[in-house]
Amino acid sequence: MAQITLDGIGHTYGGRAAKTDADYALKPLHHIWEAGKAYALLGPSGCGKTTLLNIISGLVIPSAGRLLFDGRDVTRLPTEQRNIAQVFQFPVIYDTMTVAENLAFPLRNRRMPRPQIEARVSEIAAMLDLTKDLGRRAQGLTADAKQKISLGRGLVRSDVSAVLFDEPLTVIDPALKWELRSKLKAVHRALDLLMIYVTHDQVEALTFADRVVVLNDGRAVQIGTPAELFEKPEHTFVGYFIGSPGMNFLEGTIEGAGILVEGHAITLGAAYPGLAAGTRVKLGIRPDYATLTEADGLPVRVRRVDDLGRKRLAHLSLGGQPLVATVPNGMAVGDGEARLRLDPARMHVYFEELRVEGKPL
Repeated sequence: MAQITLDGIGHTYGGRAAKTDADYALKPLHHIWEAGKAYALLGPSGCGKTTLLNIISGLVIPSAGRLLFDGRDVTRLPTEQRNIAQVFQFPVIYDTMTVAENLAFPLRNRRMPRPQIEARVSEIAAMLDLTKDLGRRAQGLTADAKQKISLGRGLVRSDVSAVLFDEPLTVIDPALKWELRSKLKAVHRALDLLMIYVTHDQVEALTFADRVVVLNDGRAVQIGTPAELFEKPEHTFVGYFIGSPGMNFLEGTIEGAGILVEGHAITLGAAYPGLAAGTRVKLGIRPDYATLTEADGLPVRVRRVDDLGRKRLAHLSLGGQPLVATVPNGMAVGDGEARLRLDPARMHVYFEELRVEGKPL
């Protein structure tokens, strides 16, 4: 396995030279991915995540920057000289071969001794619950079993620099996705390989990865642990994209030690001396930390309440601005006026879409 360094990696399509950031399909990125870690590239369609994965694999040569594997420049090396394995969205297997033959194929191509091949195939098959199917031909297997074979072919080589996954669970039945995600995470812990996983599904990214790269419009807007992305989104897009529902954003102006939203003064949990009075900002807070209350609080109007079984979420409006809050257990809520309490310790202030670090009071 290798440490991968992205040294200003960026890309434009069509051979155009980039004059501004808007010209980049993938805007220049500087980052180091550590050996043995699991990373996810997360974002909506067209955000640049597959472009970045293809640059790492060698399918795309970047327009800018360098790609280093353990300090070795591989930017222009072909895929076969990068020693990586890639698992695609649709299973890539040989239907006429048995499961064992499919798993062994990458090792046989490297002329490994047969006893070593059999031992490695048995090890990977056991991890993926394929042992009972080793003698079966792949043609008659279910879609999830075929994708397990594809995953196994990517994992069977112990000498790879990294294993790349391009939305490998898209074609899998939703009921089986959780099982395969858990299995893949367990395999990562067992094999200690650098893995990079592309997905638009935040649940897949957050349950698989040690660190998540959130991309939007070709830019990496935040790189962090799942907890960091949830608790401290550095960009409003991250707050919106991570979480279900996403973070609430209320537009207002800085007024002393608080923020004025729709004529209501909200006391902040930190000081922001760099923001002058009257500065237009956004107040961000997760629905988990915004709670309806029967006591004093901000006056809001209840538009509807969603009962999700384990919790209830109220869709509200503060003045003309929408937000979502948690309804305490046992509290009766109907349409009309209500009161809302915001946890000051969980508030974030955003200026020009970027989080401003406050100073503790």
